[in-house]
Amino acid sequence: MTRKFNELREKMSSRARAESEREFRRMVEEMPLRKLRAARELTQENLASVLHVKQSEVSKIERRTDMYLSTLASYVKAMGGTLEVRATFPDGAVVKINQFESLTEPGPVVASARTKSK
Repeated sequence: MTRKFNELREKMSSRARAESEREFRRMVEEMPLRKLRAARELTQENLASVLHVKQSEVSKIERRTDMYLSTLASYVKAMGGTLEVRATFPDGAVVKINQFESLTEPGPVVASARTKSK
């Protein structure tokens, strides 16, 4: 028997609903690039067109765990956003690091990590 989510939610305790809401907020605030792109209702092809690269390059960017900040800034800008780098400290202080603001200028997309010099 299929039930609607709202019916199940109504049966949850207020504590369980609050925990569910916290988890939902966390998931919305933290997501990998591919899910962020999908949430923005964009395809890899859409992004590739804006970035002037092939779709396969967008796929590579989304799978990387290490990339240049300029690559990430270009990716986010192609979705209509702005990349901000912030440092968070144990005492609760949050500092926006503005050293990278020049990365918002368009430039080539580099999917690979740093190139080793020989």
